[in-house]
Amino acid sequence: MSLIDLLTGNTSNQVAEQAENKFGISKNQVIALLAVAAPLIISYLRNKSQDSQEAEALNNALDKDHDGSILNDASQVESRQAEGGSILDHIFGGQKNTVENQLSQNTGISIDKIGPILAMLAPVIMGYIGKEKQQNNVSAGGLGDLLGGILGNASNQAQAQQSNPLNDILGSVLGGGQQQSSGNPLNDILGSVLGGGGQQQQGGGLGNILGSILGGK
Repeated sequence: MSLIDLLTGNTSNQVAEQAENKFGISKNQVIALLAVAAPLIISYLRNKSQDSQEAEALNNALDKDHDGSILNDASQVESRQAEGGSILDHIFGGQKNTVENQLSQNTGISIDKIGPILAMLAPVIMGYIGKEKQQNNVSAGGLGDLLGGILGNASNQAQAQQSNPLNDILGSVLGGGQQQSSGNPLNDILGSVLGGGGQQQQGGGLGNILGSILGGK
């Protein structure tokens, strides 16, 4: 399963429905948040995995707690929200508040709800990574390449799929900055996380903001 398949498939819809029912946020807003949060989290983990101790810790966490079963059982999402909060604390560290503020401003999800919703999404993203790790038989030393490959494939797939349903969702939720960009909102976001794509945008947009959050990472 590619990252794009995760974002456009049944899992994202089921998770978005749960968040909509619990927090009163539209499904499209939740899917847009997942579409931005997933590559951002994966990018942070890729950078952390360059450190051998971090890579070993991530490898152990994936083996122990993230086998991908959550992708087929979205009922786990709400019960694992506290776990998701701990995951985000570790991934973003001191930048967590900055990330949440920027995502809140650009998705329209209020700051008091953005953290709890991200905490629901984090175990899903980790489950996806864990499943990819198992299927590719990757150990701690190969996690950086695996995560980089996930991001690269997603960016290429988004660029190739002009009719990707996420484009309409992202364009409507994130607003004019995306619509004035190179024509593919999802690809711009992924490009900005990877480096380079965000610079094509004319109106600033969420892609450039995520680029600034990542800085030199």
